[in-house]
Amino acid sequence: MNISYFIANRIRKSKGQSFSRVIVKVGVLSVAITVSVIVLSFFVLLGFKNTIKEKLFSQTSHIQVSKITLNRSFEETPLPNNSDYYQKVKNLPHVKSINRVAYKSVILKSEEEITGAVLKGVDQEYDWSEMKNNLVEGKTVDSLNQIMISKRTAGILNVKVGESLYVYFIQDPPRARKVEVVGIYDTHVEELDQLYVLSDLGLIQRINAWENGEFGHYDIYLKDLSSLPTVKKELMEIFPLEYKVTQVEELLPHFFEWFKFLDRNIVLIIVLIMVVAAFNMISVLLIMIMERTPMIGLLKSLGAPTAKIRNIFLINSSRIIGWGLVLGNVLALGLAYLQWKFHVIKLDAQNYYMNYVPIEWNFAVVLCVNLGVFLVVLAVTVLPTLSIRGITPVKALKYKD
Repeated sequence: MNISYFIANRIRKSKGQSFSRVIVKVGVLSVAITVSVIVLSFFVLLGFKNTIKEKLFSQTSHIQVSKITLNRSFEETPLPNNSDYYQKVKNLPHVKSINRVAYKSVILKSEEEITGAVLKGVDQEYDWSEMKNNLVEGKTVDSLNQIMISKRTAGILNVKVGESLYVYFIQDPPRARKVEVVGIYDTHVEELDQLYVLSDLGLIQRINAWENGEFGHYDIYLKDLSSLPTVKKELMEIFPLEYKVTQVEELLPHFFEWFKFLDRNIVLIIVLIMVVAAFNMISVLLIMIMERTPMIGLLKSLGAPTAKIRNIFLINSSRIIGWGLVLGNVLALGLAYLQWKFHVIKLDAQNYYMNYVPIEWNFAVVLCVNLGVFLVVLAVTVLPTLSIRGITPVKALKYKD
């Protein structure tokens, strides 16, 4: 029989309302709060990042391929409709879709109001899956005389789905087209919502007099964003030197800098919480050792090695941590489910790009957090057990509670 385990078990089952019992509960609660806060932090962080990325990718792509030019306006140099390039990119294993797209600066005019925008023309094979998640009313574009506008733009122009407005193309000579609003979307990302209006690519091709299927650039979506560096290298091998391959971090740098800022904040929070949990466990174990000083002296007088005595307290520490992990997981998953199901905590969409705190379920994160907390806190609790070495049998047996 393992004597350390036996004695640890007897201590745990011993009756009486000793002070250490209260401290043990504090230790369990401390670990539980640590685990629940870390798990919830990751769920919310991943939810924020993925929700915002979905909104961003409804307006832009993971990678854009265009011609290198010194022109910094939205007037693009046309690309030839090269089926060879298109097919090679489409056959790449990590590519979800490739679309032909064009931009053009326009002025939108309703009966009462006027505003500027960038017309984004998309081809018939355009991937609408991301945009459909943000569609408030109506449908997506499927003909030349149709456009989709944001809820913000619709409010400025005071137009609804089914109504018409005029699109004035900024060029020499200026041209205008009457179009129907068939859809209204809202991503809550004001920087993009106030900028883009979606239409059929054919409208821009006609206005620019592009022939033989020319277009502005390729929008490329990936199956997994983590494969972006690999795909970028593959694209640079497919396209000639006069083509530019731009990834989404370069298209929207301020958003991805914000993501990095969020990551740094989460790391700081986790470190602080772990320090508090470790300090609490050290305090718990020190109190347990002080309360059991006579027992330690008795065991030493009977010839028990210090290592075995230390194991008694480490076993009890692991039990405290274990119960804390169980309680913390129940608390974290319960709160996460309530927020995920009922959206209890609301947000101001103008500041946070969404109406409520999002939850992203990731059980690999839960497993890593539990394993990390257990190992780190257990390793820290070794420190107070080192004090057992300095306890002598004579002094311990004279110790009074």
